[in-house]
Amino acid sequence: MSFSSDVKEELSKEISPGRHCQIAELTAILIMECRITSYGPGQYGIRLRTENVAAARKFCMLVHRAFHVEPELSVRAETSESPSCYYAVIARQEDVLRILKAARLVGPDGKAYTDISKQARLVVLQTCCRRAFIRGAFLAAGSISDPNKSYHLEIICAEKQIARLLEEMIRTFGITARTIERKGHFVVYIKESSGIVDMLGIMEASVALMNLENVRIYKEMRNSVNRGVNCETSNIRKTVSAAVKQTEDIRYIRESAGYSELPEGLREIAELRLAYPEATLKELGEMLDPPVGKSGVNHRLRRISEIADRYRFQ
Repeated sequence: MSFSSDVKEELSKEISPGRHCQIAELTAILIMECRITSYGPGQYGIRLRTENVAAARKFCMLVHRAFHVEPELSVRAETSESPSCYYAVIARQEDVLRILKAARLVGPDGKAYTDISKQARLVVLQTCCRRAFIRGAFLAAGSISDPNKSYHLEIICAEKQIARLLEEMIRTFGITARTIERKGHFVVYIKESSGIVDMLGIMEASVALMNLENVRIYKEMRNSVNRGVNCETSNIRKTVSAAVKQTEDIRYIRESAGYSELPEGLREIAELRLAYPEATLKELGEMLDPPVGKSGVNHRLRRISEIADRYRFQ
């Protein structure tokens, strides 16, 4: 199973104790993935079709818990090559109307509301209901990438108003969510790892949250080690390049004019550099009598470089 499937499997087993939260989560699934058909004035049918067994299971559990209704569940593959599809149908008109009215998708008079997003706001007035709605939306139309590869969570909405509502709900928890249009749909997405961790916490996917945190910690440690190694490698490269340049300058002076032009302090450090080309500035300074610090050694070698350049361009 993919990481996304594991998250949905965990979420499918999380049932809010409050009926208002159960209705909020069910409302999200109804909006995101169910087909609500009108057969005439005040006559409706609810049909869920999904390839995700976790979403089908959760839909049936919510309908049973909140309304004591048992949907008709069936499984079949539409073609020999396609994955199995799960169908849940609520056919009894009395049950359908009770569910749609509780979800604020149909008014007391049996007429369907035209502005679904406006009505959906009425079922998510409490923080716990917003959590449940987000969980239902992700179960029905969401996905999350494998954190070992990348950080990306998204929920696909058919309508812009629903995407805007979902984005607003997520932002109430301090998470930065954005919406883009893709192939005629509106995608609410989060790319920051910290935001995805918070989202898993909001949806109460504690196991998935811990697994993602473990991956984050491992990746951060690995990146920290790599940065340290790269920094050390860069420092070594710079040290070696400087030592090579210093050695070349000293040899040029020796071959051009000899050491006679060099003061005693410079001549002494020049001889040490030639004798110990791989030594650090600190090690060269400790070989002098009396010892000299790194800055002092570096100053002498710079003076030698200036003298070499003066000879080269005479």
